[in-house]
Amino acid sequence: MADARMFAWEHVAAEAGITPGQLAAIERAVRQEFPHDDMLYELHVLRACRAIRSGTCTVEQILRDREPVEQA
Repeated sequence: MADARMFAWEHVAAEAGITPGQLAAIERAVRQEFPHDDMLYELHVLRACRAIRSGTCTVEQILRDREPVEQA
């Protein structure tokens, strides 16, 4: 992904107590869902971090609810 991003989620992740390893796992999972759409990828990572910060869900729920995408 290019250096210029539309959404910044690191500060939200830090406020939510998401570790760097957990954030990387979330980013990988979301990227599998949106391999060619940077805007949706970024938006969904931000939304996941915000949901964890607000207590709506946990990191485990975010990762568990995502089905792995098979690579052809």
